[in-house]
Amino acid sequence: MAKNFPDIWIGRVEKNLKNTDLAPWLDGVPEIGAETIMIGEGTDAEKCKIFLPTTDFEPQVFINNTTYPLALQEYDDDTIEIALDKYQTAQTSISDDAALGSSYDVIDTATKSHTSAINTNKYAKAIHAIAPNTDSANTPVVTTTGENDGTGRRQLIRKDLVALKKKFDVLQVPMTERRLVLCPDHIADLLNIDQHFANQYYNYSDGKIAKSFGFEIYENVSNPYFSSYVPAAGQTPAVPATKKSVGSVVGDGDFQASVAFYVPNIGKKTGLTKQYFSDAKTDTANQTNKLNYRHYFIAVPKRAQYIGALISGKVA
Repeated sequence: MAKNFPDIWIGRVEKNLKNTDLAPWLDGVPEIGAETIMIGEGTDAEKCKIFLPTTDFEPQVFINNTTYPLALQEYDDDTIEIALDKYQTAQTSISDDAALGSSYDVIDTATKSHTSAINTNKYAKAIHAIAPNTDSANTPVVTTTGENDGTGRRQLIRKDLVALKKKFDVLQVPMTERRLVLCPDHIADLLNIDQHFANQYYNYSDGKIAKSFGFEIYENVSNPYFSSYVPAAGQTPAVPATKKSVGSVVGDGDFQASVAFYVPNIGKKTGLTKQYFSDAKTDTANQTNKLNYRHYFIAVPKRAQYIGALISGKVA
């Protein structure tokens, strides 16, 4: 590490990566206690993994999976291997004057683009992984039934929220710590049709809007998309709505979903954060320092239950 580049930078970056308001819906989700193990450290193939007893995580069968890489893998008869997602930022240049600073203001200014990019991507991947792949007996997906919003999408109405609550009740999901993370479409729907919800929305300040229909209500702009084809009356077979893969092209009839889950059924793990720094002394042509980061994180359901979604129906 360059002598004029203080070690305090990495500690501050780690703190900023954890203390963010981008994902208040993950607050209180238990941190997985297992020790992280680095494999191939220092290479492009470097991986950060944890190993857990099957009593902590129950492997699920992946059918037409849309979240890659697969987070859970059976390691042996009684152990589960979880590979944390790896987030790497592109290198940016930093002047010697900036590198000399050790105040938090200087560090935050120089590293903000890195921490923001990592957090934006890791939380988008987290909410995608938490959402069910499709409707099933243990992972209910409720389709909205409201009026056409003018784009061919059916709006979310109170009846749909009641339907989701009932499905969670039938599955005997514990009444406490149910969360519903609303996507922008569904937030807009409720603001337009529900004055009580609108009053709660404009009074919140901590990311948690209110508790309604048994759910702690949050909002998030990066929720996953589902293909949401709903057949006309009498038309069969119905095509089940399925979660689209991360980064896939959004097409006609694909809508963002709202994601519901039971907090204790979700696990998260923050792994290693590594700082890479190239001293300006080694760059005779440009005479600038280079900086970037590598960060590991995962958030996944412990088992394929106690999770659900609200997806927008498409007008036939």
